[in-house]
This record gives sequence, C-alpha cells and structure tokens, in this order.
Amino acid sequence: MSAQVAIVAGGGGELGRATAMALAAGGRSVVAVDRNERGLLDLPSGIRREVADTTDPAVAAKLIDRIVAEVGPPQALVNTIGAFVPGDALSTTPETLRLMIDVNLGPALWLSQAVAPYMQRQGSGAILHVAARPGIEPAGGMAAYSASKAALVHLTRILDVELRPHGIRVNAVAPHLLDPRKPGLRSRPR
Repeated sequence: MSAQVAIVAGGGGELGRATAMALAAGGRSVVAVDRNERGLLDLPSGIRREVADTTDPAVAAKLIDRIVAEVGPPQALVNTIGAFVPGDALSTTPETLRLMIDVNLGPALWLSQAVAPYMQRQGSGAILHVAARPGIEPAGGMAAYSASKAALVHLTRILDVELRPHGIRVNAVAPHLLDPRKPGLRSRPR
C-alpha cells in the first residue's frame, strides 16, 4: 500500500491498457477494470485485474469498496470506458440512445460517486474521464454518441465544481475518434 493507487476503468481496451501500463511504469499501484476479461489478459502481471460491469451503479460501488479494502484508497481514477454507434439524429433509436448514455455517461458518474468519498478523506485525488471531440464540436452522423459525450463533458465540469473544494481535480480529455485497429491508436479522420 505504499504506492499511490490508480484505477483504470476500461483497462481491457487499447486506450485503457496503454494508460494502465503508463501509470504502473510511473510507480503507481494500478487496478485495471473491464467487463471483458479477455482484454485484461494482455496486461503485465504487476497490474491487478478486476472484471466488472461498471454500467451498473451497485457494481461500481461494491467494486471500489473491495479495491480499497484489498489494495488501498485510490488517488486517481481514469475512466476510458466508451462505445461508438454511428447514426444521425433522425434515425437514432431509443435503444441506441440508452446504450450510449449507459456506456459513455453512466460509469463516469457511478465510479466518481464511488471514489469521491475515499478521495475526500485523503483531501486529494484526480479523476479523469475520456470524452471525445464530437462531444464538444457537433458532427453529423453520430447524434447519440455525440450527445452522450457532451453529457460526459458537462458532468465532468459539474464534478470538478463540486469536488475541487475537497482537493479532488476532475478533468476530461477529448480526443478525436480512436480506431483501435490501427497501431498507435491513431485518430480516425473527421
């Protein structure tokens, strides 16, 4: 428990895996979380793996409590969870909108709620959510995705306003769409 604990949600994906490895290389005790166990298998042995579906608020809270009990309180949470379904505004279905909100927004809120009390007790912490450029700059052909990422950007701002007085910084990064099929996670041109 001497190293700072960092939790990487979405640690089984390309971006999450790269983030977990970078944090571990920096001396942090890293816990990578993903609902896809296969994605976690490629992580080095020094990174703890947790299989959990953090789109469920009850699962997220229990997971964080267990990590705190077994590894220690988190100093950092990096949320790389995300999904992309294309579709314009006029053809977006209720199912697609729900999926985008449940995956791109839900875990950010549930995980932030779960880690914040531990960070507040420490008087410090950092939460980082991965948003996307279409959540800031509107683009056609991805209405539900863009709306869910815009909600994530706004949630991040709200969390920062609410948690910064407690010593917790909350930020987002907004890359262009990532194409994990290409080496180096190059952005897809838009």
